[in-house]
Amino acid sequence: MTGSFWWDLLIGIGIALVLMWVALVVALIVIRPRGAQLRESLRLLPDVVRLVRRLAADDTLPRGIRIRLWLLLAYLAIPIDPIPDFIPVLGYADDAILVVAVLRSVVRRAGLEAVRAHWPGTDDGFAVLSRLTGLERHAS
Repeated sequence: MTGSFWWDLLIGIGIALVLMWVALVVALIVIRPRGAQLRESLRLLPDVVRLVRRLAADDTLPRGIRIRLWLLLAYLAIPIDPIPDFIPVLGYADDAILVVAVLRSVVRRAGLEAVRAHWPGTDDGFAVLSRLTGLERHAS
């Protein structure tokens, strides 16, 4: 393209990053929660953050799970996101999708009982969390 290897590499990486970002935005638009699901998930947010923190501090869980959970907490604390949080609905959807993915991996490795034991909210809240994230389908 430009004749310089480094410029071509930089342009190629830039194009790949833009394409990945566009694919992420499209995926979030397609799978974002609708109506009541969005309200339910927003009400659960404080309990989910406490759940992730409690699971990350549990020494009985395997180290790999705890590392994933601490990395998730760090990602959630960092103000820079692939999709800025000021964009309605989509801004928080990338965070929610990542939380769901990590919780599913925790359930696959540690079991649904570990997540249930650390749940700080009500039984109804846990039922909503299980339904929204599909945790029951991933329980061993």
